[in-house]
Amino acid sequence: MQDLFSITGKVALVTGGSRGIGLMIAQGFVEAGARTYISSRKADVCDAVAKELSGAGECISIPADLGTEAGCRYLADEIAKREEKLHILVNNAGATWGAPMAEYPDQAFDKVMNLNVKSIFHLTRFLVPQLEAAGTADDPARVINIGSVDGLQVPALETYAYSSSKAAVHHLTRVLAHTLAPKQIIVNAIAPGPFHSKMMAETIERFGDNMRATNPRGRLGEPEDMAGTAIFLSSRASAYITGTVIPVDGGISTRHG
Repeated sequence: MQDLFSITGKVALVTGGSRGIGLMIAQGFVEAGARTYISSRKADVCDAVAKELSGAGECISIPADLGTEAGCRYLADEIAKREEKLHILVNNAGATWGAPMAEYPDQAFDKVMNLNVKSIFHLTRFLVPQLEAAGTADDPARVINIGSVDGLQVPALETYAYSSSKAAVHHLTRVLAHTLAPKQIIVNAIAPGPFHSKMMAETIERFGDNMRATNPRGRLGEPEDMAGTAIFLSSRASAYITGTVIPVDGGISTRHG
């Protein structure tokens, strides 16, 4: 039982790992003893964050643009060059776009769906050999997709492509869980509520007081909330859980209206 929640010695990849939710998870993994790769589009930022996190453990930067299939293939190939086994894949890289319905551009759907949904499918399928090599019946390999509470309920803001993409992530999680279970790979999703991040900074600045007041827990998410959930989903404690979507939102998704 003492090792039930341990991820020490595992190998993890966190996309979008240089900031926000991805950084919270990557830092948690590093401090918990996993060799953690992070990827993001901006190489200088990705390299700097990996260097900083390496003060607490082992963190390696592999910058990549996951908005295309070729970018996903590149990242998967770079991981395969370095690791025979990948125990944990966190598909976190994402984008949002807000605009009134009458002004919402077609390119918003292309950008958001390509990164938020298609990249999860492409990167996961390209890394199946490394994930399958890591998984066992007692402790399967993990894929953790980052969805959103906005994929569970109608969002307050006009983020049509984003909320639609996150609902797609949740269902893609179930489909992949069904497909990959025989390969000893389990797939789950986390649906975060509001957390402090660069993507959420403007929204929190404008609506933060109301967001806290209407949250059943009365606060925004903290890094430990996200890291703890991801570590649980990566540890032997979650070995019999697959195809789930776990809201980490302080109870927002329980509200009506």
